[in-house]
Amino acid sequence: MKFLDQAKIFIKSGDGGDGVVAFRREKYVEFGGPDGGDGGRGGDIVFESVENLNTLIDFRYTQHFKARKGGNGAGSDKTGAGASPLIIKVPVGTQIFDDERENMLADLDKPGMRVVLCKGGDGGFGNARFKTSTNRAPRRADKGWPGEERWIWLRLKLIADAGLVGLPNAGKSTFLKAVSGANPKIADYPFTTLHPQLGVVRLSMTEEFVLADIPGLIEGAHEGTGLGDRFLGHVERCAVLLHLIDGAAGGVVDAWRTIRHELEAYGGGLAEKPEIIVLNKTDAMTPRELSSRKAALAKASGAKVMAICAVTGEGVKEVLRALQNVINEARKA
Repeated sequence: MKFLDQAKIFIKSGDGGDGVVAFRREKYVEFGGPDGGDGGRGGDIVFESVENLNTLIDFRYTQHFKARKGGNGAGSDKTGAGASPLIIKVPVGTQIFDDERENMLADLDKPGMRVVLCKGGDGGFGNARFKTSTNRAPRRADKGWPGEERWIWLRLKLIADAGLVGLPNAGKSTFLKAVSGANPKIADYPFTTLHPQLGVVRLSMTEEFVLADIPGLIEGAHEGTGLGDRFLGHVERCAVLLHLIDGAAGGVVDAWRTIRHELEAYGGGLAEKPEIIVLNKTDAMTPRELSSRKAALAKASGAKVMAICAVTGEGVKEVLRALQNVINEARKA
């Protein structure tokens, strides 16, 4: 299934049903009179977040959603039937923006959340509503009120506990595959990951968390270079970032600073999130290179630097435990 995290759709709630003009005529009933009923209410447009979806691909092929009109009134003071709401199901983590993408209308970040985005139109009055002591036979009935309509943007931000960030070819996909059941594409060229990937990491029977891997960032990503920074939104909800750096490539301090600059330029609070810095590919470094590069990176970042080999599993358990500890604290808070 193809991944799609943005979609523009048109929604329209149902129009209200029309009121009617009708008069009571019965044998042996001396006085008749107006008895036209009101129209029914149009259907609402309702968005609901569900857990069994993880992409907006369905909205690429269906972009117009219209709720049904309310039923018209009838004689004998019968009110038209109200139309059922049109429920549009979206993945958990979907945000809804207006047509200009400036104002967020809803943030469905929990399963089962519902929001009414367009209310159905009210039904029109039948002529029984206009009967007075001086107007005993009104021939007026109102049309139903029109429903609301608008274009909106849907944007999906994946729900994950920890996010993987780093330059292309830092080994993020290899790490995700090694620690979870995810099966991302792995190759020896940049940008093998074109879409965000999710994996569930289980440390024990009672401890697990969701890890998100996004396409690699390069210098100038916030200006659209490479794949840009559009996928950074998928790690905005994470409690901690795992910054993976290719230790074998050298220039580890510059690599760390490049990603930090892109996180700060993007905003969204990413630069303030807890960060665990990890040097990957220890199997391709000599002990002396590993020691010097860890020391240089620790001095530049002012934080502890961990080292792993995602292929052999060396140091991986320690990193996962560090991630779980931060996530546990965030869940308590």
